[in-house]
Amino acid sequence: MQEHYYELVVKVSSHHELFADFLADTLPIGFEETDNGFIIRSEEELDTIMWGLEQFAEALQKALGKSVEVECTQKKLQNNDWVESYKNSIEPLVIDKFYIHPTWSDNHPNLINIVIDPALAFGTGHHPTTASSLRAISQYVKKDDRVLDVGCGSGILGIAAMKLGAVVDACDTDPVSVENSIKNAKLNNLEFHSIWEGSASNLDEKYTIVVANIVADVLTFIANDLKKVMAEDGILILSGILDKYEEKVLNAYKDCKIAQRIAQDEWVTLVLKREKK
Repeated sequence: MQEHYYELVVKVSSHHELFADFLADTLPIGFEETDNGFIIRSEEELDTIMWGLEQFAEALQKALGKSVEVECTQKKLQNNDWVESYKNSIEPLVIDKFYIHPTWSDNHPNLINIVIDPALAFGTGHHPTTASSLRAISQYVKKDDRVLDVGCGSGILGIAAMKLGAVVDACDTDPVSVENSIKNAKLNNLEFHSIWEGSASNLDEKYTIVVANIVADVLTFIANDLKKVMAEDGILILSGILDKYEEKVLNAYKDCKIAQRIAQDEWVTLVLKREKK
């Protein structure tokens, strides 16, 4: 272990999820999300990442026509086991039937335990979109359901469905996410029925539950793919939707009815069913 490491604290004025996507695509290492930004730690200097974030903010500002601010502060710190400090900052989480906790924390005796190692992935249940998706899964997934998790990320949603007895397929366009999902499933002594790098297009299967926690634009773009793989009486769980984009998403799913709307902060999760003809 080196004597020093670098910590970059990033604060963003808006579009937190777009900056998170940028970092996930750019960084060879993980990062910690905070309420107003991110913390990145590395044994190498992070000047290039700072420059990239500033360029990304400028590009967003030009595209949106309004101010997008990013503030980056880098410090060189003594490497006196910041991993332990990070571990101490991760609190277990109760969401309906589920108890989500890291590998170094004990199981809950009365709830359904989901072990997620934050070092492996970004989806730990603390973000409102993941939390509300887990609430929907807790309510709607039943034993022996066929479930498809599109954009599986850390795999937490598919793992939750498997814990309820479902048979789960999953996919993500990011190979790192696929790898992380497989690792997190193994931590829970589970295995996806099928998991692949790619999308839900060209699937012949039909699923009782289809869940997609992505972003509004992508949910709109892949609407036909998601509806195509729904069973006749299937349920679609859509998350990652900022409330200001809710109508845009619903316009792409006009042939479905809203079974439930779960709102947390400025985020919305929609549970949809097919309209009866």
